[in-house]
Amino acid sequence: MTTPSVEIVIVLDSIDPDALAHFWCEALRYRRLDGVEQYAVLVPAEGAGPMMLIQGVSEPKQGKNRMHLDLHVPDLAGEVERLVALGAQRVGDGAIGESIRWVRMLDPEGNEFDLGSV
Repeated sequence: MTTPSVEIVIVLDSIDPDALAHFWCEALRYRRLDGVEQYAVLVPAEGAGPMMLIQGVSEPKQGKNRMHLDLHVPDLAGEVERLVALGAQRVGDGAIGESIRWVRMLDPEGNEFDLGSV
């Protein structure tokens, strides 16, 4: 008997799922499907990748995320600029050795994510 594969679905809580769905569609180059109840459904515009659900909730984000997304991009500076123009905020940066660099960002509702370049 074979074990079925596990499908990754990323779920992000939001007080304004429509606005946050717009940001993440642009940030990830995803497209939006019809919503289901309190969820905005995002999928890759091309190719494969995990589905993302933006879940409408009544309370704003509090505290640091226990898990966050890392987005690896070929042009770190250009991508930071693009996402800031979409409403993200740059809050820090870091490096490991000479070859791994990242920028800590916040989406429009304050959810942490990192942009990385190797």
